[in-house]
Amino acid sequence: MKRAFPVFLAFLAMGFADAAGPFVSLAREQFQLSYFAAQWITFSGFIMFGLLSIPMGLAQDRTGKKTILLAGLAIMLAGLLIPAIAGFTTFPVFLLAVLLLGAGATTLQVAGNPIMRDVSPPGLYSRNLSLAQFVKAIGSLSGPLLPVLAARWYGASWQVVFPIYSAAVAVTILAALTLRVEEKRSPDQRPATLATCLALLKNGYVAIMVLAIFLYVGAEVSVSAGIPLYLKERFGIDISRTGLLGTGLFFLALTIGRFSGGVILNWMQPRPFFLVTCLVSIFGLLGIFVPSPTVSAVSFFVTGLGFANIFPLVFSITVDAMPEHTNALSGLMVTAIVGAAFVPPLMGFVSDLFSSAQAGFFVPLACVVYITAAALRNLRCARA
Repeated sequence: MKRAFPVFLAFLAMGFADAAGPFVSLAREQFQLSYFAAQWITFSGFIMFGLLSIPMGLAQDRTGKKTILLAGLAIMLAGLLIPAIAGFTTFPVFLLAVLLLGAGATTLQVAGNPIMRDVSPPGLYSRNLSLAQFVKAIGSLSGPLLPVLAARWYGASWQVVFPIYSAAVAVTILAALTLRVEEKRSPDQRPATLATCLALLKNGYVAIMVLAIFLYVGAEVSVSAGIPLYLKERFGIDISRTGLLGTGLFFLALTIGRFSGGVILNWMQPRPFFLVTCLVSIFGLLGIFVPSPTVSAVSFFVTGLGFANIFPLVFSITVDAMPEHTNALSGLMVTAIVGAAFVPPLMGFVSDLFSSAQAGFFVPLACVVYITAAALRNLRCARA
């Protein structure tokens, strides 16, 4: 674990990018945005996953994982420092900060997921990746909690998260400089190229799993962004002081679920556990449509428990199936995180279309139904 400590810190920093979800409701009030316009915050935060992941995966194949990990941390720090310099006077400046935050998180995902395999004992990659996602969830949980704590206890603005995140990323950079990673490559293995990377999508199994990542991340960000808007619309709960606690409950469940997943995977195989998590997610999302604040709160928590291990399970199951393509698969799978840039605007469109924040939750529900089908296919393949 000592060897992996800097990697776990990098996963904590990755979680800061998930603040793009809670930022939606806060920025919507500050800049007076529509549901659809506010969801472009998530687009700015996650579009770089589509633009940078494959190039970073290819660069990583040549320069090494540690170099790319440090590059991601530096980009993220630059984005976090922009508000301290330019302030929050305009919406475009805020979007630029979120854009760089997303670019840094993209680069960290490309390096962090496979580098965890390098520092994990044989057979424990899925477990350690779930534990790393637990650490990431702590960073994600800070997104909805810090603004509420700042407002309630100190009368401070939600923007205080930026200097706090900056300090944390700076510490992570110092820790990552000490990281030692042995880059293993067989003598006859050539560096990945864009052509070989994209060619993997011709493999039906890879295509199914990449789409599962696309839809899952889109669903997770949609839910985290939609919860405070739903609570305000349905129950009149103030977003800045209380509404974000609904998102906090969701992220708390993600945190607990990812830690529990790391424990459960010590005795349960990844593929059946993948199906269980999907079924729990569907159950939680259906509960959001019950017109009761108590049921809604329970549903947010159950949804978070279900969502908690989907990403690390899809990623690790796919990489373990094709370990010779680790870097190329990492680039493809992290590219699929761009789903967080496209699914939330679709959710916002549906909410505007029906004039209902609740109606928008049909979008993440549909995403999870597809992922459940992918989990069933994996389970059948394992038994074949």
